[in-house]
Amino acid sequence: MGKATKRKKKASVPSTAKGPVKSAMAVVKSNPFEVKVNRQKFDILGRKTKNDVGLPGVSRSKAIKKRNQTLLKEYKEREKTNVFKDKRFGEYNTKITPEEKMIRRFTLERQQNYGKKNIYNLNEDEELTHYGQSLAEIEKLNDIVDNDSDTEERGTLSAELTAAHFGGGGGLLRKKVSSEQQDEEEEKPKSRKELIEEMIARSKQEKQERQTRRESALELTEKLDKDWKEIQTLIAHKAPKSERKDKEVEKPKPDEYDMIVRELGFEMKAKPSERLKTEEELAKEEQARLQKLEADRLRRMRGIDEEANQKRPSHMSADDLADGFILDKDDRRLLSYKDGKINIENEEEKGEEGEEEEEEEGEEGDNEDEEESQEESASEDEEDDAADGHSDLESDLESEGEAAENKEEKKPEANENKSQNVEKLDSKREAAKSELPYTFTVPESYETFKSLLAGRTIEQQLIILERIQKCNHPSLAVGNKAKLEKLFGFLLEYIGELATLDLPELRTIDKLVLPLYNLCQMFPEAASDSVRFILRDAAHDLEEIIEVKGRATLPALDTLIYLKIVSLLFPTSDFWHPVVTPAFIYMSQLLTKCRITTLQDVIKGLFICCLFLEYVSLSRRFVPELINFLLGVLHISLPKSQAQGYTVVHPFTPVGKNLELLLVCDKEDLKSWEKQSVPLSIVTRLKEASRTEINHTRLSCLALCFDLIKKCAALYESLPSFHEIMHPVRILLTKHMPVNEYPEKMQEWYHSALKELENKVKHYTPLVCEKKKPVPLKQYTPKIVKVLEFGRKQAGSKKEQERKQLIQRHKRELKGAIREIRKDNQYLARMQLSEIMERDAARKRKVKELLGSLATQEGEWKAMKRKKWNN
Repeated sequence: MGKATKRKKKASVPSTAKGPVKSAMAVVKSNPFEVKVNRQKFDILGRKTKNDVGLPGVSRSKAIKKRNQTLLKEYKEREKTNVFKDKRFGEYNTKITPEEKMIRRFTLERQQNYGKKNIYNLNEDEELTHYGQSLAEIEKLNDIVDNDSDTEERGTLSAELTAAHFGGGGGLLRKKVSSEQQDEEEEKPKSRKELIEEMIARSKQEKQERQTRRESALELTEKLDKDWKEIQTLIAHKAPKSERKDKEVEKPKPDEYDMIVRELGFEMKAKPSERLKTEEELAKEEQARLQKLEADRLRRMRGIDEEANQKRPSHMSADDLADGFILDKDDRRLLSYKDGKINIENEEEKGEEGEEEEEEEGEEGDNEDEEESQEESASEDEEDDAADGHSDLESDLESEGEAAENKEEKKPEANENKSQNVEKLDSKREAAKSELPYTFTVPESYETFKSLLAGRTIEQQLIILERIQKCNHPSLAVGNKAKLEKLFGFLLEYIGELATLDLPELRTIDKLVLPLYNLCQMFPEAASDSVRFILRDAAHDLEEIIEVKGRATLPALDTLIYLKIVSLLFPTSDFWHPVVTPAFIYMSQLLTKCRITTLQDVIKGLFICCLFLEYVSLSRRFVPELINFLLGVLHISLPKSQAQGYTVVHPFTPVGKNLELLLVCDKEDLKSWEKQSVPLSIVTRLKEASRTEINHTRLSCLALCFDLIKKCAALYESLPSFHEIMHPVRILLTKHMPVNEYPEKMQEWYHSALKELENKVKHYTPLVCEKKKPVPLKQYTPKIVKVLEFGRKQAGSKKEQERKQLIQRHKRELKGAIREIRKDNQYLARMQLSEIMERDAARKRKVKELLGSLATQEGEWKAMKRKKWNN
């Protein structure tokens, strides 16, 4: 069986384990008739030669051979680091003779060793030591103990060695050796008994010395005390208090610096302050406080008194030891006897009657509750007094008369106290009813909200709105945010309703802006949506009126107030804002599309002009509608004879019945006029005003126009086209205005506006387009147009050609490098594959050998077993 396995093993061994490598390295026999020769006519320096000689497949074999010499060698040595490099001086320099190499090496070695010593070189002159002893002396072995000579003291340690290493046996064997005794080497050491005796004697002697020192110290101390008492009377002699007061010397007053230092010393140290509470914590505390106040108000409104509700302790005898403890229920029983026995039934009946009376108290009304409680308390006092008197009768009969007199005296006093308490409770109840509730729920509809504020003063309305916000803060419940967002819309609608009244409550609206602002800060998105919805409706109404009638009038007072509220709630200086920008556009449409037919329209238009200046005060945005409207206001204040020589833009007309709308011809009214502000509420009162009041209002509107012109001049002075913009206004003021007919105060306003316009220096010249296109200069250089021929290399300059050549060469070299790298990778892959195949073949061979050896062993074992059984 072993021979068979060996045969199989031999057959399984591959004949060409390194097949790929050998086949690649095989030498190809060349045929001289197939040899190809590339001849080169001239040898050019730096050019690659292409005159290779050989067969067509020889170049591939050369490349493989070159890779075997370079790449394969590096691959096999990739994990080897045992490379020997000879770094001796001049080893690879053939120009230097060996004698010069040796001399130079010797000098370099001496230079390296010069100036520093080698610590491992023992041949140097430096002496080495160990614990202060020279190693050279230690090597002489002078202190070696001869074991043969010291036969008697073998195994014992010297006293010096014992004291140095072991402390002399714990202090018992220590010995103080003097310098003289150290020289005497022949002295014998003392025994243990002698040493112990010496130590005992020494300790007794030290104890005796300590005792004598202590006694002497005590004697000296006593003597010193006696001497000090004798001297003390002479040194510190205190005078009596009476003499001390007479001889008191005035103490110097402390300096200011000392006083400041003492104040700083007694000043309170800084203490850590409490942390700032979050918004949610503050809202919860405020809600709890309001709920507590509301509970107290309701209790006072129902006439429930805390002091009356608290149970008063009943009368107790003088010998009671209860120590004043008041329990929730008085379970004590008063002693009473009937027929010589304790009467328990009366006490139970009284307790039941008291419970029934308490139940009746809870069911009856407020006033009746108080009266019955007072009567019950009086009856209880009388019963207690009667019970006490009855118990005392058995001991003393005279106490009965005194108790009866006390009852008669207490009755009128109880009735008076009762009436006074009732009056106090009534007054408290009325005061509680007149108070505002401390907790409110958010109204679900506008009608509920309106009824909540109806009939209230402005202060009460503000308190109600504040308590609604605090009791329904968004952090307290989930749905509070949506409720408060609705509240903003309700409040906005309520403000508009107040503005549409016959007598608009502008002061109330002014106060209500603060809670509106707080809600806007809490919910900016909902607030912007609500205001934007109102502006959208107003803009649609304006467009519908213009489409139907062809003209429109300025809106009512509520819309103007909404536009004012927009400037208070939202930033007006932004380039674009979702609320302010639509409001800006809507106001510009009002000033251009709404006809001015009445004095009310003029007042509304001037109010919109004031809003425009407020909107653009920070951004300084130019509003042409504003300048146009102010120019129109000046136009309607002129007489018809002077309203010529300039142009007027819509909504004003150069001719019509509304031309002299602000013209005042009454001289008395002109003299009696005084500058006053034009309130917005005057719009509703002009119908009932007198002619003088109307004329005064016209003059106030004109003065306001002058003031707005002055503000516009200050606002737009930095514009490049400022003078062109304000030029029509300047002409109208200087050439057409009848200044001399106006009052003196009006003339002051006029001159201040005109001065503001004329003082502005012209900073920039406006850009103006030329009327004709400039004619270009004639050029005599011919214009060359390059004709492109696709598919051919276009000729260019020398630099462009060199650049193209370099690019082409770079591409060619790059392709060649990529090709070579790819071939190298393929070559390495083939080498790795051949290694793997070799390892697998060797492994298979070893496995077969092992299996064969095991098979032979198994056969031999079976043969031996069979032979044993046969025997």
